[in-house]
Amino acid sequence: RRAKAQRKKKQVSDDEDDEEDEDEAPRKRGRRKRTKPQDSDQDDEEDKRSVRQKGAKASRRKAANEERDEESEEDQGKRKKGGRAASKQEKEDQNKEKKGNVKGKDETNKGKPYFIYESMSEGEIAALKEQVEEKKKLIATLRNKPWRMKRRLVLLKEAQEFVEKFEGALGKGRGKKLYAFKVMMTKKLIKFNRDFENFKTACIPWERKIKEVESHFGSSVASYFIFLRWMYGLNLILFGFMFGLVVLPEVLMGLPYGSIPRKTVPRSEQDTAMDFSVLFDFGGYCKYSILFYGYYNNERTIGVLKFRLPLSYLLTGVGIFGYSLMVVIRTMARNANEGGDGGDEGEFTFSWKMFTSWDYLIGNPETADNKYASITTSFKESIVDEKENQKNENIHLRRFLRILANIMILCCLGGSGYLIYFVVKRSQDFAKMDPASLTWFQKNEVEFVMSLLGLVCPPLFETIAELEDYHPRIALKWQLGRIFALFLGNLYTFLFALFDEVNAKLETEQELKNATEWAIHEYNANYSSYYNTTDVPPLVVNPADAVRGPCWETAVGIEFVKLIVSDMQVTFLTILIGDFGRAITVRFLNYCWCWDLEAGIPSYAEFDISGNVLGLIFNQGMIWMGAFYAPGLVGLNVLRLLTSMYFQCWAVMACNVPHERVFKASRSNNFYMGLLLLVLFLSLLPVVYTIMTLPPSFDCGPFSGQDRMYDVVMETITQDLPAFMGTIFTYATNPGLIMPAVLLMVLAIYYLNTVSKGYQQANLDLKKKMKMARDEEKNRRNNKDSTNQVMKDLEDLLPNKSLIPPPTEEDKSTKMKPGSAGKGVNLQKEVSLAAPNPRRPVAHPPRARGGPPGHLRGPLPGPGRGRGRGAPPRT
Repeated sequence: RRAKAQRKKKQVSDDEDDEEDEDEAPRKRGRRKRTKPQDSDQDDEEDKRSVRQKGAKASRRKAANEERDEESEEDQGKRKKGGRAASKQEKEDQNKEKKGNVKGKDETNKGKPYFIYESMSEGEIAALKEQVEEKKKLIATLRNKPWRMKRRLVLLKEAQEFVEKFEGALGKGRGKKLYAFKVMMTKKLIKFNRDFENFKTACIPWERKIKEVESHFGSSVASYFIFLRWMYGLNLILFGFMFGLVVLPEVLMGLPYGSIPRKTVPRSEQDTAMDFSVLFDFGGYCKYSILFYGYYNNERTIGVLKFRLPLSYLLTGVGIFGYSLMVVIRTMARNANEGGDGGDEGEFTFSWKMFTSWDYLIGNPETADNKYASITTSFKESIVDEKENQKNENIHLRRFLRILANIMILCCLGGSGYLIYFVVKRSQDFAKMDPASLTWFQKNEVEFVMSLLGLVCPPLFETIAELEDYHPRIALKWQLGRIFALFLGNLYTFLFALFDEVNAKLETEQELKNATEWAIHEYNANYSSYYNTTDVPPLVVNPADAVRGPCWETAVGIEFVKLIVSDMQVTFLTILIGDFGRAITVRFLNYCWCWDLEAGIPSYAEFDISGNVLGLIFNQGMIWMGAFYAPGLVGLNVLRLLTSMYFQCWAVMACNVPHERVFKASRSNNFYMGLLLLVLFLSLLPVVYTIMTLPPSFDCGPFSGQDRMYDVVMETITQDLPAFMGTIFTYATNPGLIMPAVLLMVLAIYYLNTVSKGYQQANLDLKKKMKMARDEEKNRRNNKDSTNQVMKDLEDLLPNKSLIPPPTEEDKSTKMKPGSAGKGVNLQKEVSLAAPNPRRPVAHPPRARGGPPGHLRGPLPGPGRGRGRGAPPRT
């Protein structure tokens, strides 16, 4: 017993020493940092407190060890009473139990319970569950703990081992195995989900390329390529609709090539149908292929499946607009949820710029330097903005220059529109001439002029905009709006000129149609009079020799396809000559030139984000508009976007340098999406006008033989649907029902808009009230001066301020610093917090820290003066 008691005391003393060492180590480190003679009283109090805590911990640990020793003594007594004649098997069991007890004690020292799997009481199971839950909670919240990484890793490993070892012991027998199986399957499922998410991320096209561009040029340049990838996905789905519902049924179930005139090259064009110059202009075999509208037959049903191709063509052409509208609006709604941060933009300007301006996706040192300089410049601009607002300038001169700049830009827009209209009219005259007598420029004059205007006008607008002297952000918005107006004006001028050509072709088609009908009537009359019979056989004509109409739908489709191809060619040539050639010149001629080509003129090119995005948007507008006249145009655009992704990624990485002012991309791309939505709506108008107003060609396309294209829908309703469906549709299309429905929708939109504005105003009012209450609470804590401007004005209006309560004794005793009226700064408190400035030159090296010099101005820091040393003495 004495030996046991000594061992017990020794163990307690060792535990106490370890506890004291662990507790004293951080205190010693803290004492080394702040050892001051004035802290002796507080240190004594802390030592007394630590001694009490150590004593309490030692007493608790001693009681626990005594209980364990009593339990072990009882077990030994029971074994002695059982007799000494124990078998060898019993001794081995006892040794195993002893080992288990020792192991359990070691585990308790580590914070783990000790128990035997086979015999666990309900209390032990409850304690085990509680400890397992605690360890799981620790694993979940370990990332948020303010600990060192080494300590985190050690605790994480211990907690994971504990959970993995003891979590399966909550069940017994089959339940235990089932629980272990469930735990294993849960872990497998978690791992599978993680691997599947990684696989989905790896399957995102061009993800690594975009990340590489993002690390070198910032998220603003990468946002263009993300938008390009989004446009590629949209066009891929549109191509699936058009190819699966229009092109593929005609190819598989329609008549073969050469069976009818619309699918046969005329005999006069067969000699040059395979020439490269003809094919490059999408004539010859390309004109009479599945790329264009005129190839498709007008039979109501084709093939064994009785597929209604004309109805499918119309519904697919309109459905493309519907699907695109749904996708764009859904993307705008999703971006609207991601974009805002809920804070007022006018408040905490420097805090937002300091803590939220950095782009953490930058991985290139040059881009990081540029971003650093950009943030510094933005701080300087914010400081200078107020001075610029207060600067006196000649406002009349500024207004005159801005009006002059807008007049010049309007002249440029009008001139570009007139030039396009003139060129399209001239191309109509060229179309009546012999193609062999025309030059390449005359054949492609329209596309060349439109592409050239898209290249020349934006830099010209930027040069003119320097006269306005706007802020850079406002100037960028004006620039984007003017480029948008340029592209939109050019596109609609092109359409108006095309529709003039369409009207001329419609007149020609009507003449040909009348002549053909007259010829067929004469043939029937002559045949019946010659053979004296009324059974006249149909006129058999070789498809290559049949009379052809102009087929204005195919002509419009060819113009759109040529426009898209020429735009792609001009873009790629601009990158090769403008960016790549410029980069080679700067790179190799910089060593033998008179000035630094990299820092001066021409220098390396920067990636034009706004111009490329607007070009992509208007290219998509032409796709939406031309897909109805050329079903193969969507497939060509998919190939264009695919090559553009690789080519522009290479050009950016090889030829461009990061912007001097690197801007962080906004989480909300609704500006570009709004432009895309506007272009979608403006592209829908010509197609709807074509479907509802213009008569289709009589000898080509799926709507030939109809007065209007939408008559296909009415024909399907009349012949293929029950009678009541036709009646319902007739009532639904009645203008007397449509006009009230449209009026009701307008009223509903107006009501919802008014309600939303009311909610926004109420939200702003609540924000102001919350800010006012927060300011009042701050000032109530700091001083007694009110920040409510209304209350201040009322107090100033009071006669002799008779309603203001008289100052208390405490306020009279409080000294206010001169010049700090309205802020409530306590002079005595400020002196105690800030050390006096000696204001004399330092002429000696730094010495060891000691007491303050005796000749300083101001009172010396005595007792009660200093940080955290009690309140100042009352006078």
